[in-house]
Parts: sequence; structure tokens; C-alpha cells
Amino acid sequence: MQALPHSTTATPTAVVVPPSLALPVIESAFPRQLHPYWPRLQEKTRRWLLEKRFMPADKVHEYADGLCYTDLMAGYYLGAPEEVLQAIADYSAWFFVWDDRHDRDIVHGRAGDWRRLRHRLHAALDAPRHHLHHPDPLVAGFADSVVRLCGFLPRTWNQRFTRHFHTVIEAYDQEFRNRTEGYIPGVEEYLALRRHTFAHWIWTDLLEPSAGFELPDAVRENPAYRRPALLSQEFAAWYNDLCSLPKEIAGDEVHNLGISLITHEGLSLEEAVDEVRRRVEECISEFIEAEQEALRFADGLADGTVHGKELSAAVRACIGNMRNWFSSVYWFHHESGRYMVDTWDDRSTPPYVTNETAGEK
Repeated sequence: MQALPHSTTATPTAVVVPPSLALPVIESAFPRQLHPYWPRLQEKTRRWLLEKRFMPADKVHEYADGLCYTDLMAGYYLGAPEEVLQAIADYSAWFFVWDDRHDRDIVHGRAGDWRRLRHRLHAALDAPRHHLHHPDPLVAGFADSVVRLCGFLPRTWNQRFTRHFHTVIEAYDQEFRNRTEGYIPGVEEYLALRRHTFAHWIWTDLLEPSAGFELPDAVRENPAYRRPALLSQEFAAWYNDLCSLPKEIAGDEVHNLGISLITHEGLSLEEAVDEVRRRVEECISEFIEAEQEALRFADGLADGTVHGKELSAAVRACIGNMRNWFSSVYWFHHESGRYMVDTWDDRSTPPYVTNETAGEK
């Protein structure tokens, strides 16, 4: 299927979406938007990757723009102040680099390196200013991101963000153990773990500094708000699984919804693909319904006071960006070099990573 979104590349071309991965409802009902800051965002994040030594200069030059990490964030957090969006985009780029290190540590059996990195990230999360000059660039860059992200909203938001990311680190450790032991989690176990390895609540937390407003617990935990937030993240995680299932089966992976369905539910590969796709499409249709309830909930927060008006507007902004996540994730999977495995010289090794573990040489 040929699709023509508003391309974020310098030389716009038609994006080819394989029929098995095409979602016409996303292409028609979730129009793609981009934050107007995007061109400078891309430039500054590229520079940040170089300054923090996350990737060798030649790899940054050759691959950074094509990986589309900034495109993903610029299509999600619309309306965010430029400084906020820049901090989120840099953090997102760090997250992808961390994910690659995690994968390489598993592939090369570097359990000790991973254990040390895990402990250092926990420590940097609790005291980021003390780790800004850590010898491992991944730890120093993470500390830099945390300092910046925690500079926009009150301490209560910072504490929540920190608590949520400690959980993400531990979920990555669980995935490390599952993969090194060849353990394939059951479907429900996998879905629960995936919500943390995909950092569902981190990306949802970041809706708030984008809106310039910390939402009270009573709003965030209200089902009218929480449900569309979760559906937008579930869509992203499961669509990622759908897109990566064939290559992960070929690579003897254990972490994919489709693989759990095949192993524990007795589905064939074709049936598993159909089931993951069904869940993805169900997320979309359920979100469209939940979105309307959430908007009514937001309207009800405008109680005639200045605070009520501001709270209502912030909730509407967050809900609008939950919607933007669908199109941003969808096109990211078909534009980013991260998923163009067929173009790699070695299908088992992404060309934009190095196999060395930084800080442990």
C-alpha cells in the first residue's frame, strides 16, 4: 500500500506500508501533525548525540536523521514549549540508545556489564546531578535528561516520574533474564511486563510538562483519563510487536506478544499475526470511544474558576496528544531505519550500533 503522510525527511518520498501492516483507519482518521519546532529539534538532538558520545560521529552523521527519533516525539507532544520538547526528544534518543545497549549486552552475554549499568541508572535517577560527568556516556546522558525533565513541573511530578522509571529499569532487567534464559512469558505476564519495558506511564507522564500543567491524582487516575492514555500506549507497543514479529522469530527472540501467543496459546504464526493485528485494531476503535468520554470529562472540569478552566484546557491538550501518538507511532515504524532490517548488511546487528560496551573498556 502506498501512503503519503506529511513526510519529515528532507526529500519527501512515498512511504510503502506492507498490506499486512497497513491500518487504513490511522491513515484516514488520525491525520499526522508535526510540531513546528521539528527541524531545529532534529538538528539539536543530533548535536546532543555527538556531545554525549552516544554514537560515533560517523554513525551519527550517517544514521541519526534516518532513525527518525525526533520525528516520533515531534509528532506526539504537539503544543509543548520548545525547551520541553527538546528535553523529551533528547531523552527519547537516549532511551533508544539504552535499548540498543541492553540488546547488545544480551546478545554478547555481558551480564556483568548490564548489572553495573542497571545499578548506575538507578543511582543516577535518584541523584542525577551527581552523575552528570559519569565516565559511561549512557549514565551521564541519562542524568542530564533527568535534570532537564525534572525542571518543568513541581517536585510531586518529579517524584512520580522517578518512581515510574525505576520500574522501567527493573522491567528491562526482567527482560534481560528472560532472554538470556530463553524464557517466554505467558500472554498476560508478557502484557504486564511490556507496559513497563515500553514505558507506558513515562510517555504519559510527559504529556503534562508538554501541557505546562501537573494533573492532580484525581484526574490522572480517573478512568475517563486513564483509559485513553493506556489504549494509546498499548497500540504503540502491540503495533511494534506486529511489525517486528517475523524478524524476532527469526532471531530466536522471546519477547513479543505474537511469540507468547504461539508458545502458550498454540497459535500458528499466521494466527498469531492475525490476533496481534486484531488487538491493535481494537485499541484504535476503543480509543475513539474513550476519547469522547475523556473530552466530556475535561469539559466538566471547567467549573467557572480560573483553575478549572486551566485544568480543563490541560486535560484536553493531553488527550489530543494521546491521539497524535497513533499516527506518530504508525509512520515511525515505516520511516525509521531502525526497522529496515532488510537493508542491513548483517540482519543480526543494526548498522547504527557498536558492539563495545561503553565505560567498561
